[in-house]
Amino acid sequence: MATGSPPPIERKGGQKNEEIRDETTPLLPIVQENGGFSEFNGASFSGAVFNLSTTIVGAGIMALPATMKVLGLVPGILMIIFVAFLTEPSIEMLIRFSRAGKTSSYGGVMGDAFGRCGRILLQISVTVNNMGMMIVYMIIIGDVLSGTSSSGIHHSGILEGWFGEHWWNSRAFVLLVTTLIVFVPLTSFKRVDSLRYTSALSVALAVVFVVITAGIAIIKLLNGSILMPRLFPEIADLTSAWNLFTAVPILVTAYICHYNVHCIDNELEDSSQIRPIVQTSLALCSIVYIATSFFAFLLFGDSTLDDVLANFDSYLGISCSSILSDTVRVSYAGHIMLVFPIIFFSLRLNLDGLIFPWASPLSSDDRRFAFITVMLLSLIYLAAIFIPSIWDAFQFTGATAAVCIGFIFPSAITLRDPHGIATNRDRILSAFMIVLAVFSSAVAIYSDAYSLFQKSKEA
Repeated sequence: MATGSPPPIERKGGQKNEEIRDETTPLLPIVQENGGFSEFNGASFSGAVFNLSTTIVGAGIMALPATMKVLGLVPGILMIIFVAFLTEPSIEMLIRFSRAGKTSSYGGVMGDAFGRCGRILLQISVTVNNMGMMIVYMIIIGDVLSGTSSSGIHHSGILEGWFGEHWWNSRAFVLLVTTLIVFVPLTSFKRVDSLRYTSALSVALAVVFVVITAGIAIIKLLNGSILMPRLFPEIADLTSAWNLFTAVPILVTAYICHYNVHCIDNELEDSSQIRPIVQTSLALCSIVYIATSFFAFLLFGDSTLDDVLANFDSYLGISCSSILSDTVRVSYAGHIMLVFPIIFFSLRLNLDGLIFPWASPLSSDDRRFAFITVMLLSLIYLAAIFIPSIWDAFQFTGATAAVCIGFIFPSAITLRDPHGIATNRDRILSAFMIVLAVFSSAVAIYSDAYSLFQKSKEA
């Protein structure tokens, strides 16, 4: 154990909360005014569910309705359920092999199976995935609050619509204020359980978005102003068939939470709760995803944009349209702001493991903690200012780093089976996940690259 780290604390279930070097948070004692320590007794079941659910429900929820436009309503909903069912065993295998290898982090499991190279590969994948996701989050916040012209057509932001165009509601200033007032305080916590209340609020804001979208769609359906959307995809030629695979990165990214599972597990008083926590979170998020996809696609049909939030910029065809549109956009901007620190948590720890592999735990070095936090927030802020839209890049991230984190790495660990605990079912499922992930990702990358090439050629 590293010098200066707190002693391990016994947990129910026979596990010790060991100090972890990389993407796991240590179980920190709280310093009291008299200089003593107040023991942290472990995260609650509900707090862990909210934190994991917040990790899962991010920017992907806005792109899911567009997958319905590609796949059709029936295959789209079935694919959401299918990916959720694949995600649960991939996380279960990770936890099982971490128990067998007495490791308490994703990087530890990869290192146990594939050595230092495996750990580094995992850290690089998490860094690339989380960095891309958070740049997307900040760009969306800028689009919602300050507006965007990335598509060639200007879409007014909420602040511009309310107060007109001023320097203080420009994209750069609004994102700077958001970073200083919201992100800096929330990313300063060293224990992920400290974010349980903001995570609960984040999930509630996502539910607000779903409820309002569902209400608008039902009202318009009852008054006959919208029709039922396509139930199945339109496949006219081979190109349109290959195009179906472009939905895969979005679906995979929507359930990526593997890099935070160990962080949450390490803070539980009873380590046996992690599996029902994962199952509860996946069920909750699947319900939110299905409801969002169904009602948003029902509302906008084939006019559904890649980021469905942009559809709420226009008149919705019902009374109080502007109020509802603003409520939807504000609730989602708030949701993204509160998701940000959860994803940032793992990014900071993995990047620290890459830059300072032999240093003391990050939580014990305030200077290094502050340096990495400030550096990452600055880079993300600058990227969000100078990159108008990275949805295409986000699709590539989902087809590479996200697929590796969610399916390829857990399956590879199981097939490697360093402790001889894998069953025949585990091996068959792992082989299936690797083949499916590699094939679908390769086709998705090809389709996205071909689409970008065509757009460039037309331009």
